[in-house]
Amino acid sequence: MPKTLRYTLISLREMVVSFGPFALLTIALLGAAYWWLNPTPPKRVVLATGPDQSAYAEFGKRYAEALARYGITVELLSSEGSSANLELLRQGKADLGFVQGGTADIGYDEEDNISSLGSLFVEPLWLFYREDSARRLRNSSTVNNLAELSGWRVNVGTAGSGVPRLFSTLLDVNRVDPKQLRLSQLEQTPATVAFLGGKIDAVVFASAPESVMVQMLLQTPGVKLLDFAQSEAYSRRFGYLTPVVMPQGVVDLARNIPSRDVRLVASTTSLLSGAGTHPAILQLFAQTATGMHGGSGWFSKAREYPSLEHSEVPISPEASRAIKNGAPFLQRYLPFWLANLIERMWLAMGLILALALPLSRIVPPLYTFRIRKRVFRWYAELRDVEQRFEAAPDKAPELVEQLDAMESKVEKVVVPLSYTDELYALRNNIHLVRKKLLRKT
Repeated sequence: MPKTLRYTLISLREMVVSFGPFALLTIALLGAAYWWLNPTPPKRVVLATGPDQSAYAEFGKRYAEALARYGITVELLSSEGSSANLELLRQGKADLGFVQGGTADIGYDEEDNISSLGSLFVEPLWLFYREDSARRLRNSSTVNNLAELSGWRVNVGTAGSGVPRLFSTLLDVNRVDPKQLRLSQLEQTPATVAFLGGKIDAVVFASAPESVMVQMLLQTPGVKLLDFAQSEAYSRRFGYLTPVVMPQGVVDLARNIPSRDVRLVASTTSLLSGAGTHPAILQLFAQTATGMHGGSGWFSKAREYPSLEHSEVPISPEASRAIKNGAPFLQRYLPFWLANLIERMWLAMGLILALALPLSRIVPPLYTFRIRKRVFRWYAELRDVEQRFEAAPDKAPELVEQLDAMESKVEKVVVPLSYTDELYALRNNIHLVRKKLLRKT
């Protein structure tokens, strides 16, 4: 092996040995920080939506398409609605879910287990009734309030949708005994079929206007929508309700549907998440919500939603930052996975570097010590020879042989070129001691 290469390999070996403990400590700290911070989000999340063909189901599909661009698979879990979604979150069967305000009981003890990504949109309470049923039961083609529904066949949706609870509250404040109505709790699709077939006089939905069922019923001849003339009063009585107005002609300008402004009561729908949902997933969903729900609609102005108001549970910090500030700076220039890794690890990496930099100062002295140790360890034997000679001068011939053997071994010692002066100094000192011994022989 060429001497130059041999010197280089020795230098590298000593450097690796000197730097090794420091590098292992740094790697261990980074590994511990990675395990504790868990910066990498899961590749699959479960989103509880709602019944098929509902607004929740349609929005769920759009969220799945949006997050697929980041390599996240969103599994859509159909349910009966808000109450069922909240229960799925409680049981850990869903990571996120759409929940409508006022349709489910959320206790204060759940604040640590469930958080909100903000209010996404308003969901009016749609009460559609058949015009022929109104004429038959009231001798009028129009229903003006809930009290006039006595004796009607009304479908209020499944218990999991939360609408029965909300509708029962409204009946109660109108002093209407639910027993005066013939209530049913069919799902949306079979209820709509029964309603159009005349087997049900009225159906109640709580849904965004994007719902296929709502869009169809708004344009079906012979079907009318109840005008909540007291919508403002409802909102004053119940904090989770908001008065909204569906403007004349907003459904179909050419056919002027509706033919006049319709007043409705609405609650805000939030996207809730379970305690175990990864922060990066919450951030992505909040960013997606900003683009998806930020436009103007029938009942909202542009950039009015997502909103951090009207929340029944604490707002997630990740959602709050995403809604207020948009996408983080790094995500605008780097792939999501890399930007998220840096964003969640930078503080830990900074602390580790702050600890590592002072420790790294011991590496050069340690490297120097290990190189010089190859030379200095022979001085102990050289001093021993000199001390033995001073104690017993007659042993000089024996000690000279020992020096010759030591010198032979020293000649095989290899150090980097920058340390050869110390090696030659050792050999020179061996020669001086030998001269001293030979003078006594």
